[in-house]
Amino acid sequence: MTFAENPPAFEEPTVNDYRPSSQGGGAPGHSEIPQRPLVVIKSGRRWTSLNLRELWAHRDLFYFLIWRDVKVRYKQTVLGVMWAILQPLLTMMIFTFLFGHLARVPSDGMPYPIFVFAGLLPWNFFAAAVDNSSNSLVGNSALITKVYFPRLVIPSAAVGAALVDFGIAFVILFFMGVHYNIGLSVGMLMLIPLIVQMTLFAVGIGIRMSALNVKYRDVRHALPFLINVWMYATPVIYPVSFIPDRLRWILVLNPLVGIIEGFRSAIFNRPFVWSHLVTSFVIVIAVLLYSLYSFRSMEKSFADII
Repeated sequence: MTFAENPPAFEEPTVNDYRPSSQGGGAPGHSEIPQRPLVVIKSGRRWTSLNLRELWAHRDLFYFLIWRDVKVRYKQTVLGVMWAILQPLLTMMIFTFLFGHLARVPSDGMPYPIFVFAGLLPWNFFAAAVDNSSNSLVGNSALITKVYFPRLVIPSAAVGAALVDFGIAFVILFFMGVHYNIGLSVGMLMLIPLIVQMTLFAVGIGIRMSALNVKYRDVRHALPFLINVWMYATPVIYPVSFIPDRLRWILVLNPLVGIIEGFRSAIFNRPFVWSHLVTSFVIVIAVLLYSLYSFRSMEKSFADII
């Protein structure tokens, strides 16, 4: 049996190598190095406080949450994603019978079934997106309290999941257009900016309601009622011309009025009411900016009170 002539010498720990133990002890003769937190959530007033680069870095989480929400919604259902088609289709049939045939609500010369479906399509998306987004933070409380990521991803993903249902239901609008001999037109290209505007408005309202719902749980009870009332203040089952001129300016302050009007104008190849569209766009941007800043200012307290 042989032994090494020069056994390795014992190396004293240096300051750079030292890490304080969990028991609070430290190496003798060395000062303890303070450990700084990796992430500090702060509110701010500038665009940089929104940290858009960080949101982009977590885009994979955004896509995963959208896919998860869609799968959970239709898990263990017989019809699956067909519910995204049946719900607006059945609602359109009921509204057509009640308001089109019985109440004789005008539709500005357009076939009432496709007229009301063109209004229900963006409205159903908005209602579902806001409702799901408002409960998204509370529903993911375990994730929020254990892992750091931009909290804005959660309510935005709920809006993205509702956008998937919107895309599926949009197929019915295409077939209805074929049935009523509504051909393709250049005006239909306006559907793209209208869908973007509709999505931004849903994100703005959704993230604001989700932040309030963390602090005030009354939101989850009051919001469905407010959404139902909001529908009757939106020209879903009636045209804007149905409202008297002296009251129409109040109706136009609802951003969904310009969006739904734009949908119908694009589908039926009618002139756009640009004043309504511009008003809607300005209000949507104002709501979105206010919601982003208010969400950012409340974000630091989510993990403590959720």
